[in-house]
Amino acid sequence: MPADLAVIGLGRAGILLAQAAAAAGIGVIGYDADENTAADINAGRVPAGSLAAADIRRMLATGFRATSDPSVLGRVRTAVICAPTPLGADRALDLSAVAAAARALATHLRAHTTVVLESTAYPGTTEEFLLPILEESGLRAGRDFHLAYSPSRVDPGSRDHHIPNTPKVIGGYTSACTEAAAAFYGRFVERVVRARGLREAETVKLLETNYRHVNIAFANEMAVFCHDVGVDLWDVIRCAETKPFGFQAFRPGPGVGGPGVALDPNYVATRARTPGYPLRIVELAQEVNGRMPRYVVQRAAALLNEHGKSLRGARVLLLGVTYKADLADQENAPAREIGSRLIELGAQICYHDPYVPEWRVLDRPIPRADSLWEAAADADLTLLLQHHRTYDLQGLAVKAQLLLDTRGATPVGAAARL
Repeated sequence: MPADLAVIGLGRAGILLAQAAAAAGIGVIGYDADENTAADINAGRVPAGSLAAADIRRMLATGFRATSDPSVLGRVRTAVICAPTPLGADRALDLSAVAAAARALATHLRAHTTVVLESTAYPGTTEEFLLPILEESGLRAGRDFHLAYSPSRVDPGSRDHHIPNTPKVIGGYTSACTEAAAAFYGRFVERVVRARGLREAETVKLLETNYRHVNIAFANEMAVFCHDVGVDLWDVIRCAETKPFGFQAFRPGPGVGGPGVALDPNYVATRARTPGYPLRIVELAQEVNGRMPRYVVQRAAALLNEHGKSLRGARVLLLGVTYKADLADQENAPAREIGSRLIELGAQICYHDPYVPEWRVLDRPIPRADSLWEAAADADLTLLLQHHRTYDLQGLAVKAQLLLDTRGATPVGAAARL
């Protein structure tokens, strides 16, 4: 008897999808080519930046198991590919993990299986890249098996937004493919939204990801502008967000971290179906956000200089090195680049983060502050990079010799703010 679902790729997106499906009573198998990942999950150990150990134990209690044996993929009704697609050195998405997942599935693909890609992808990826690999099985998409794309929508650490209550966008290779995928997701997601087709669903991910980057970039440019002209940006945002229409507040920060990288479809390896010109606003957003770590270091040096101190030789405490508050995930967090620049300029850095027991910069271990209060008092400068709930910022502002807040989280007048 076939299982209901195989989740292929047990990173953050994959394990959260498996959790939601298992909680709804769906029989789930997790496949990951990394034997250690599968073994760790089966032993109840938590993949970095994903679930709590108790969540993993509950999944295992429902019958969920992880494996690195691809033969299990031939015993499922639905297979969802959640393989990572990081940016390569050429700024193009690296689809090698998707290709490996597709080849593993194609070897064991059965007729009538529904296959869904959830990995971040350019418009055209599912049909032009994934489909030919799957059809090496001898089966044909739209005739022998269903093929669809659904952008992953995960808000790590959110108390309000979870997979079941987040609308699920689905676009199929054919209308029958769309309906097959919709029937599957409808078993554990409250609302299914049907896109016109594969490329429309893929472009939803492009739009959603770039929307975040473009708006954060504008907030970051406003932060630099407001500092230069002596305006309190944080008060500007506080007032502007009272407007009940036509405005959504985005806040600046030391950089943009997390898995949702800015995407320009012109970076795709096969350019035959791209317009031939870049999404200029996305390029600009990437440029603005990419220079924020350097700007934060410049502000740190200027603040020390104002108080008669040099950055060279200064003791700098970095608070919060994860990409998002109250999570252990460090993916693309700007803290590492900031730490690197500080070290290269001669600063002596240490860090504190309740979620990160060990941290390395430039391939060297960085000392972790055991006592936050003592470390802040001893440091020439304390640099808040991530506002975890456990931080008493009012108390830290009193203890710290100098405090630079890149998140606008400290009380007004308590610290220098970005």
